[in-house]
Amino acid sequence: MMKSSNVPAVRFNGFSGEWEEYQLKEILKEHNEISKGDRYPIATSSRKGLFLQSDYFKGERSGIDKSLDFHLVPNNFITYRHMSDDSIFHFNKNRTGSPILVSKEYPVFTTNKDAYDEFVIRNLNHSKDFTRFATMQKKGGTRVRLYFNVLQTYKINIPTIHEQQKIGDFFKELDDRIALQQRQIELLKESKQGFLQKMFPKDGERVPEVRFEGFSGEWSSIKLKDVTTITMGHSPKGENYTDNPNDYILVQGNADIKNGWVKPRVWTKEITKQAFEGDLIISVRAPVGEIGKTNYEVVIGRGVASIRGNDFIYQTLKKMKGDDYWRHYSSGSTFESINSSDLKNALIKVPSKEEQQKIGEFFKQLDDNISLHEKELELLKETKRGFLQKMFV
Repeated sequence: MMKSSNVPAVRFNGFSGEWEEYQLKEILKEHNEISKGDRYPIATSSRKGLFLQSDYFKGERSGIDKSLDFHLVPNNFITYRHMSDDSIFHFNKNRTGSPILVSKEYPVFTTNKDAYDEFVIRNLNHSKDFTRFATMQKKGGTRVRLYFNVLQTYKINIPTIHEQQKIGDFFKELDDRIALQQRQIELLKESKQGFLQKMFPKDGERVPEVRFEGFSGEWSSIKLKDVTTITMGHSPKGENYTDNPNDYILVQGNADIKNGWVKPRVWTKEITKQAFEGDLIISVRAPVGEIGKTNYEVVIGRGVASIRGNDFIYQTLKKMKGDDYWRHYSSGSTFESINSSDLKNALIKVPSKEEQQKIGEFFKQLDDNISLHEKELELLKETKRGFLQKMFV
């Protein structure tokens, strides 16, 4: 054990003094318990978390031989996939409440009395020093292997067990809030998908399953060009592209749209075709059908088209993308794309203008609510990143 002069930039009240440097072998305890695959659920350890294979693969993974040996991961023990294609390793704690099984190749461990697992796992998952250590293990070939005996040689700075608990619990609470926020967003998106399926007529039908009170009658089948103004994009010359925000924003494809809105990335001095504030932007090249909106006056390249339409049209186009409507236009071709005729003559179903407005407003509120939760999620993640930089050595 060696003394270190390192202290974090931010600490909880009541704590002082230098953190001490340990090798992981001084604070970790390996767990080597083997079990057959039919005794407990089999899990997959990934950088997104620890998932039961029945959930991860949406059903039982084919080809699993349950007569083989697996590593048993007791509740609250930690495991990780020992191979990586990019030198990034992610450590996961079993929080399922019961033992699970992972590949026999995956190490399993916990901490001893000198270390708090919630502190150690966040240090390993987010420390730049550990990423550098992991990268150094590359011994040729494309994959990096990090066996437990090598992991134990990594040196880590830790405070007293009481301060570790304080820090570890703080970040666990942050992670729980982030997970809850992510789940709320998933539920909202699932709810919206459900409404899209019920509030628009199904194939071969002219009346939706669910409608607002006061509306009746069949929806009309018309061409998209009959209810919107469509402008196909035309790319400026390459020499006119710039990185100057004082020039015209250029939208070339899906890369210029983030979370449903145009995000300025490239500019141009040349005006070819334009879209204006409030217009819809649809990609006409792979991936065909992605739809967004613009809050700016922009120049549109050949990868997109602009559509002047209301929120009902916007939701209609989103549903068409979700239903894979555009696939048959590009099947058999080497490059997925649609042309002006495909887009303008696409058949859509529409109700009266009053019902369109009601439906458009309803889904806009849902989108606004999802967007609000996504911003809160990003704020939580940003907060966590900030504290990680300041509360660890």
